[in-house]
Amino acid sequence: MTEERSRSVHVTGGSGFLGGFVIPLLVEGGYEVSALARTDAAADRLQTLGANPIEGDLDSASSIRDAFSSSRASNLVNLASLGFGHAAPIVAAAEEAGLHRALFVSTTAIFTRLNAPSKAVRTEAERTIRASNLQWTIIRPTMIYGTPGDRNMWRLLRLVSRVPVVPMPGGGHNLQQPVHVADLADAIVVALGTDRAIDRAYDVGGPEPISFRRILDDTGDAVGRSVKGIPIPHQPIVRFLTAVERRGKPLPLKAEQIERLVEDKAFDISAARADLGYSPRSFAAGIAAESRMHAT
Repeated sequence: MTEERSRSVHVTGGSGFLGGFVIPLLVEGGYEVSALARTDAAADRLQTLGANPIEGDLDSASSIRDAFSSSRASNLVNLASLGFGHAAPIVAAAEEAGLHRALFVSTTAIFTRLNAPSKAVRTEAERTIRASNLQWTIIRPTMIYGTPGDRNMWRLLRLVSRVPVVPMPGGGHNLQQPVHVADLADAIVVALGTDRAIDRAYDVGGPEPISFRRILDDTGDAVGRSVKGIPIPHQPIVRFLTAVERRGKPLPLKAEQIERLVEDKAFDISAARADLGYSPRSFAAGIAAESRMHAT
């Protein structure tokens, strides 16, 4: 294999939130980057990020094969969700195209006690990846935050900046471990170039688990407001949201999101620290930086 090809990488899901951080790091690291683009808008964004867009659609196995083959890359970074059943055709196309090194972004949500439909799909996807002939790595992030595109902490920032009282389902004691998108992107690019990461899976989160009460306090500090958290029982909210969802009415918040909020999500990131030199920023520092974006 030539040195040029060994420094080439094909990215799926590159036009999304995480791709906006991963692709520039790959380019900065000297990789020649191609990326799957389903639409003209996606292709334009990928070019802006520094990647060569290749037309393709993850809903078509033949399209994936054609895109991977034409990329002539030797590495794959799959940022696209594993929750939609695309893992098997992606793995098959990667093997066929000679993309010997492959990194897949999964999620720590596979460990939830909730039986969401995507949980089984994601778990099966990881089994498919592990059984492949690829030199694989799986990165499992916790809840990702860091910019307006995160759809998680950005909403909390908006809420805290507007109201002095915030409800805390379950009392706010349950643990969370959000990961800043820039820290996650760095871990992905480092893992791709680290032989020790081959055939390994890593949970990647913030430096320590913290309570939702602490998250609320840090978010309030970030916007310069004192916020009062009011503990509320979560079961009535879940029942109400579930009933509304069954009627097909759209809501800004889902029952499953409330259930996840009252479930402890604490993960051991020591393997990522040891193998990848992973050193994530504190939530207080990360949310303060995101707050500055909110203020502009």
